[in-house]
Parts: sequence; C-alpha cells; structure tokens
Amino acid sequence: MATTTTTAPTSTTPASLGIDEARIDGRGKVSGKTMYTADFAREGMLWAAFVASTYAHAKIVRIDTSAATAMPGVRAVLTGADVGERFFGCVLKDWPVLAYERVKFVGEYVVAIAADTREIAEAAAAAVDIEYEELPAVLDPEAVLAADAPAFHPNDELFKYAFGERPPRPHRNMQGYDILRKGDPEKAFADAKHVFEHTFTTPRTHAGYIEPRATLVWLEDGGTLHVLSTNKSPFALRDQLALMTELPKDKVVIHPSFVGGEFGGKALTIEEFPLYFLAKATNRAVKHVRSHADDVRSTHVRHAAKIRVRIGTNGDGLLEALDIRAVFDGGAYAAGKPVPWLMPGRAPKLPYKLEHAQVERMTSYTNTIPGGFVRAPGDIQTIFAVESLMDMVAAELHIDPMELRMRNAAVEGDTDLEGNPFAKPRARAMLDTVRKELGWGKPLPAGRGLGVAITARHIAGGKTSFIVTAREDGSIAVDTGVAEPGVGTLTVIQRVLAAELGVDAKRITVERGATSDVPWDPGIGGSKGTLLLGRAALDAARKLRAALALPHSGPVSVTGEGEYVHQHGDPIWLNFGAYGVDLSVDPDTGALTIHDIVFVADVGTIINPIAHRGQIDGGFVMGLGSALTEELQIEDGRLVNIALSDYKLPCQRDMPPFRVIMMEPDDGPGPYGARAAGEFNTSGVAPAISNAIAAACGVRLDRLGLTAERIFDALQEKAASAA
Repeated sequence: MATTTTTAPTSTTPASLGIDEARIDGRGKVSGKTMYTADFAREGMLWAAFVASTYAHAKIVRIDTSAATAMPGVRAVLTGADVGERFFGCVLKDWPVLAYERVKFVGEYVVAIAADTREIAEAAAAAVDIEYEELPAVLDPEAVLAADAPAFHPNDELFKYAFGERPPRPHRNMQGYDILRKGDPEKAFADAKHVFEHTFTTPRTHAGYIEPRATLVWLEDGGTLHVLSTNKSPFALRDQLALMTELPKDKVVIHPSFVGGEFGGKALTIEEFPLYFLAKATNRAVKHVRSHADDVRSTHVRHAAKIRVRIGTNGDGLLEALDIRAVFDGGAYAAGKPVPWLMPGRAPKLPYKLEHAQVERMTSYTNTIPGGFVRAPGDIQTIFAVESLMDMVAAELHIDPMELRMRNAAVEGDTDLEGNPFAKPRARAMLDTVRKELGWGKPLPAGRGLGVAITARHIAGGKTSFIVTAREDGSIAVDTGVAEPGVGTLTVIQRVLAAELGVDAKRITVERGATSDVPWDPGIGGSKGTLLLGRAALDAARKLRAALALPHSGPVSVTGEGEYVHQHGDPIWLNFGAYGVDLSVDPDTGALTIHDIVFVADVGTIINPIAHRGQIDGGFVMGLGSALTEELQIEDGRLVNIALSDYKLPCQRDMPPFRVIMMEPDDGPGPYGARAAGEFNTSGVAPAISNAIAAACGVRLDRLGLTAERIFDALQEKAASAA
C-alpha cells in the first residue's frame, strides 16, 4: 500500500489547486457509460481479421485465398499484392500496410479480411493457405551492423520520412543514430586516475495497458475517411493516414473516443491502414478489436538494449568522464518511434556534474517485433546501467554509494550533458532526505541491504490550442482535440481555467472534438500534457477576460494557445527523483523481501492532486515490473510468453511498502510552476533495487529482470569461485 506525503501549496498557488479534483471523465467511467473505441458500431458494419506471419523472415511464395473468399459472409480478402507497396509510421514510413513479398517478423500482417461477423472473418483467416520460403533471420542487433552485413531493407528508398530528408546514419541497417559530446571525453579518460567499465542488458517489455487496440473506419460518399481509434495522437494519425492514402488532410477525420491506458504505447496504431483498404473495397464501415495476445504479438514494445558504460574518476571519486554506448534492438520497423531522430527517447538527462562526456546511441533493424515508445523510453535501459555502475565505482573506491552521489550531484551553475544550465537542481537535498528516511549507515543484519538511485527526466515541448467559449448563462465550454488516456488530461484544462478565472470548476465543461472541428493538438506523450495544456488555459483565460471587457452580445469564444520550446543554452527544467530501497535476500533461494521503499520527488506545483498520486504510484509500479517480473522472451524470433499467465504484470498485491516525499514546490515552466509527473519516477526503481541486492548479498546483476533465479545463480557462482 502506498503512502504519499505531500507538501502544502506555496503562497502563489491558487488555493483551489490544493483541493482534490473531481475528474471530468470519472463519473462516466465508474458508471460504465464511457464509450471506448471497441464500444462503437455503425449500421452495416463489417468485421476485420488478419492472417499474420508465422516466420521471423521468409519469402512469400504463394497465398491461396480461394477458400476464404468463397465463404458466405466474406466481403473482401486483401493481400500485399492488392494494396501495393504502401507503408506507414509515426515519422519513418517503413512498416508495410500488408507484407509485400517478404515477412520481417512473427506477427506481421499478411492478409486482411472483412466479413459480416467477427466469427466469419476469423474463420476465413484460418482458411487462408500461405506458402513461405524461410530465410535466415537476423536476431542480433550488433551483428546486423557489421561492415559486410546485407541491407535489412533493400528497398528503403521507398520509405518516406515526415521531416524531409532522413538523417544520416553510419550504417544502413540502423533505424536511427545520435551521438552527443560534451568537453573532451577522450582526454578526460586518459587523465582519469580510475576508469571503470561494464555492460548491461535489458529486455523487451510491453506497455501493459488494459484496453487492446481497436479501430473503426468508414468512408463517406464524398471520399472522406472517418476513423475511431485508440491512438493517443489524433492529429498525428490524421497526417499519417493522409500521407499513406494520398487523401487531403481535410478528407481524413479522426473522431474522439477515450483511450483505456497507453503508457507511451499508442502513438502508433496499426489497423487503421489496412482497414482503409477494406472499407474502400467494400464501401462499408469496418471494425477490428484486438485480443490481448494479438496486441502483444503484432504491435511494438519497449526496446531491448545492450548498454556499455565507462566512468573515469579522480582519487576522491569525482566524475571526470562518462562514456555511454547504447545499442537498442529496434525490431523489423522504425515506424513506432514518433521523434525525428528515430531513437527510443532522447539522450538521458543525468543529475550529475559532468564536464566531459559522450553518449552514442543507435537502433538496429532485426527480425523481431518492432520497438516503440513505452513510458520513459530509453531511460529505463540507460539509467539502470549508469546508476548500477555508480555503485560498482563506489565499491571499488571504498566510498559509500550515497556519499559518491552527494559529491557528484549537480548544483546551481552546473550544466547538463548538452550544455544547458540546470534550473534549480536539488539532487543533494533529495539524497539527504533518502538518507534520513532510511537511516542510511545503520547496522543491518546479514542478508539485508540498502540501495539508492537518482534520476533526472526532461519535459517534452510542443504546441497545443483549444477553443474556450463563455456562454450567456455564465458557463464556460472548452473544445479540444487532446486525447484522454486516463491521466486527468481534460481535468487539467478545467482546473487551470477555474483557478485563473476565479470560477467554480463545475461551471466549466471540457469536450473532445473531431480533428475537423477543433484546433491542432500534438497528442499526449513526453510528460508535456500539463505544461502545454496549462499554458493554453492561462492564455485562454487572459484572452477571455479581455474579450468580455469589450462590448459584446451572445457567446464569446477565444483560442487558447500553449507552447514550450526549450532553447539550447537556456536553463532547463527537469524532474528530479531519488529512490531508497531496504530489502533482504534469502541466500537459499534468491528471493527478495522488500521492507521499505522511499521516493523523494521534485515536481513543482501539483495541478491535479489525485491524478498526481496515481502517476507517482503507477510510475513506480511500472518501474517495479521492469525491475523484477516483466520480460518478453524471444525464441527464434518468436515471442513465447505473450499471455498474462506467463508475463507477470505487478498488481496491487505485489505492491511493497512505498513512501513518497514531495519536495516543496520551487517553480517550473508549467502553470503556477508545475513541471511533470508521468515518467520521471519509473527508471530509478530497477537500479535502486539492484544496488540494494548487491549490498545485501554481494552479487551484482547486470541484466533485467532481477529475478530470484538470477540472484540464486549469481550466489552459486560466487560461492563456487570462492571455493
């Protein structure tokens, strides 16, 4: 059970924000009235089913659809030959609508079927006969980068890139590549008194949302494409569909529905693209709802990774140089990455003073399930490596790991790895809080240990807008295109408007509109929702006051705009977090018992208190799963544990003692000094637990997950080497 200690709002925070919110979407959800995509239907609607590849890499020799086509109730059967070489994706359009000539991963769609019922469609899919010629599968993300490795996608010149020319990369089989240098790391390593190096690996994980993907599409007589989708970025989906279908953007309309959780995983959706062709072939609405197994097998997951970290120090443990080389397994397609550099997130933000550093990251093509964004993309993998090696450095130098971090924590005047000054960094104060709360340094019984990890997470930028209308009866209506994936997005708009205008929040309604009816919104992601929407609400409130002060009659409407773009060299606001873990290890089994976890958070002003607690607790539990239980296992390119009975998501019964301590708000770029809370506390869980395991029993795990079996095996190896 989680206990959360919050601080009182500052004197500049509107008093109304200190009161727990009533969620705009709450009543509909608890009453069962809320409509999710899977709940919608249209008259005469057909159902879709797909035939998916059973090979990681194979040539499609023959597809016999005659039995499926002949079945009563089947209205269309399409293959890649029918659709042609059409590709989709968030930024890089490299994922074929239907496999064309070859399949590149197990689960890739090969045939699409539309039929009168879901049962008929699935029976028809089972009747399709496909002959494959199996080809060698590339499963090693480093082997594919060898100088003589053949091109993974020989036809990659067909792939469209959303921002003009695709960025250069050192090897054709890289999806994306970036390198960041600060100072002179080569010289700093040469001058360092001590150099430490280790390699860490992390597995694929699924985002773990409850609602599988669902899609409903239809075409109007005028050629307009209408879509209901679980996608969290409606305008981005509109643009992707317009590009693939070659329709004008105003001929593609994405309609609003609630998203039943996504945790980063629903920036890209899959079925909208083949369903367009089914709807076009049948002139009927077509719907598809995935099963959980299909959602895991045929979508995109967190990237598996191999991270090599080098740290150079002086004799006192001060960091002189850092070098990170990260190889991410991107799977068969880069389509799931919604950023121009085609990497899982951006280079990590670290809470340390570092004058000399290099971070090189690359994502490789392999014949496995594609990698995409999942909560704190890139950070889960990299922070586990960096914070684990920090403890290894401390052990080698005989410095307390808490003290090592205190010596190196960033302070006012320090800059991040990109040269941006830290805005009010408080890592040392947070570490000191963890030390006091856990009683760091106290004598502990055998088999028990304490671990610590600290993190810093950026807040993404962008621009959003929505329409605010003051009605004659005194009510206020907001029309927005932002998605609501269950995190209180709509309520942020309502509460900031109410606080700024000094009105009761009950007088403000917030409704989502179709992309044809509301202004542009970038979608949810990067922990930017509160920042951008809150700024837009403040802007709308100012404009509304000014408009109402002028002579008018009838309703008054304004467009609120919120934008945040960090300029290089300006102070950068980050969310800092510090974890402390107290646990025991059973030497006979490797099993863990977690006695206490304390998390110290620096998030600025809280806008939605209840949703904030949900983000903190939920982010922790997601980090706990990444640390201890979640690992998608691949054999010969095939995911073998896609069922929830084999892939363990933590639930309430798995929740260990967990305490949260909020730092006093100290400004931020959002409304009233807000920052973010969606992703910053997920990546510190695994290294803090791993460090506590090492302190408890003397074994270091460099691979996630931190299972009892791996701890036991490491203990056995340690005992054997000591014998």
